[in-house]
Amino acid sequence: MKLVTADQMRALEQRADASGNTYAMMMERAGRAVADAILARFDARDLRVLVLVGPGNNGGDGLVCARYLHDAGARVALHIWKRAERADDENFRLCRERNIPTIRAEDDANFVALKDFLADANVIVDALLGTGVARPIEGLLKDLLVFIKTQSPNHPITQLVPTRSLAHTLSRSLARAPSRSFARALSRTIVAVDLPSGLDPNTGALDPATLDADLTVTFAFPKIGQLAFPGANAVGELVVADIGIAADWAPPDAPDVATAREIAARLPARARDAHKGTFGKAMICAGSSNYVGAAYLAGAAATRAGAGLVTLALACTIYPMIASALHETTFVILPDDNGALVPDSARVLLDHLAGYDALLLGCGFGRHPQTIAFVTQILNHKSQILNCVIDADALFALAQIGDWWTRLAPNTAILTPHPGEMATLTGLQRDTIQADRVNIAKKFAAQWQQIVVLKGAFTVIAAPDGRATLLPFATPALATAGTGDVLAGTIVAMLAQGLNPYDAAIVGAYLHGLAGEIAAREIGDAGVVASDVLVRLPEAMRRVKREGE
Repeated sequence: MKLVTADQMRALEQRADASGNTYAMMMERAGRAVADAILARFDARDLRVLVLVGPGNNGGDGLVCARYLHDAGARVALHIWKRAERADDENFRLCRERNIPTIRAEDDANFVALKDFLADANVIVDALLGTGVARPIEGLLKDLLVFIKTQSPNHPITQLVPTRSLAHTLSRSLARAPSRSFARALSRTIVAVDLPSGLDPNTGALDPATLDADLTVTFAFPKIGQLAFPGANAVGELVVADIGIAADWAPPDAPDVATAREIAARLPARARDAHKGTFGKAMICAGSSNYVGAAYLAGAAATRAGAGLVTLALACTIYPMIASALHETTFVILPDDNGALVPDSARVLLDHLAGYDALLLGCGFGRHPQTIAFVTQILNHKSQILNCVIDADALFALAQIGDWWTRLAPNTAILTPHPGEMATLTGLQRDTIQADRVNIAKKFAAQWQQIVVLKGAFTVIAAPDGRATLLPFATPALATAGTGDVLAGTIVAMLAQGLNPYDAAIVGAYLHGLAGEIAAREIGDAGVVASDVLVRLPEAMRRVKREGE
């Protein structure tokens, strides 16, 4: 699914209108989609809804939503900002026809009526600005939003519980803030129409007056700013609703955001008459005396992610520790210097690579000078290094080698840097990278002619040909030591099973992110450790496959 800018979305709407899918028809679909999203989660009999209505199409969407909620049995009220009641405003007329209580912000001195509405409401629908934000929010609108923020419910609100499962949600939603829940006692649920008012759809910049949403229902395509910080913090769960705009109308060079259904289509097949060779052989060279766990996590992740045979190439010093804990892999023992790999290790590793489908280098290597020399030796034999994942300290080693990318055959390596490692590789400041993650990843994927997986919230996967895919996951549960090793092991398993490097990176990273989401739901945002993510990889695959079915 493509990510678009506000200008691209406007152009798509104009094209749809010219083709017969009129603005009025799209508005009807959009407003109904918001109402449906609310009614799918909450019982209409419990709903007391305040709809904040603005002057443009976003406000029109809100009026349609209000009508459908009212007709479903919810108690609905309207608070109107800067919207004239014109004779040709059919949606306003239909709300009047239903006697939906209405007050205008300019007529509501000191927000007395708004306060009464808020006292009764357990859902607030923000249909004020949408993609129409063009300048800082000021004046009456700022006062209105700040007033809502300062008002706390004066009575306990019935706990509203979502009716949909995680798998169902992820099939129709792109991103979710796990720290925010629909089941917030003594709180209101905020639903944003298209975008929380004040969120820049192109950059993710966020106005201080913006109401943080629990649910955002956007239309046709997600907007870039919804998957960029700080704006992403205000989006909550992100649902993309169909309003009749064809998916293939999106600009082909726009970045994608991965969905469960797309991942299901890319997953390696699992034939019933398969044997272990069917699912590929992965060689993982990882670990050192200070980072023994990295080798274990990467190796175990590759087995959990479906590789048929996983071999760990380990420094002699740490081999007994890993072999006693991990029983599903085979081993190659490498010469070392007190647990650090040395240049002679390269010869042993290369001698064993024949017949393997993918190689992972770097998890837990450490930065001993001899280990950097080991990585250099490996790169000197690029004809033997096809389909590899380069992670962690192996990325640091690359940065010590001038024009290192010329030592790799094009489009054969998947690089998995976090922003700090990307800064080391590129010479850019970390803040510069974080401010323009998609374009930075695309630029260096093209320069290096390799796949770049820029880790972090909404991980970016970029290919040398200009393609880029974002993942819909931003969870603090993955911000813990060792989860990167699990990610690298998952990706190398996909590579070993025959996926091309770009697809292997997307599928592996998506399953890893979903496993992190599952762990966060079961354990909480804090307290998840890498092994919790590891053991949930099979469940992540099961849920993705179910979505594909």
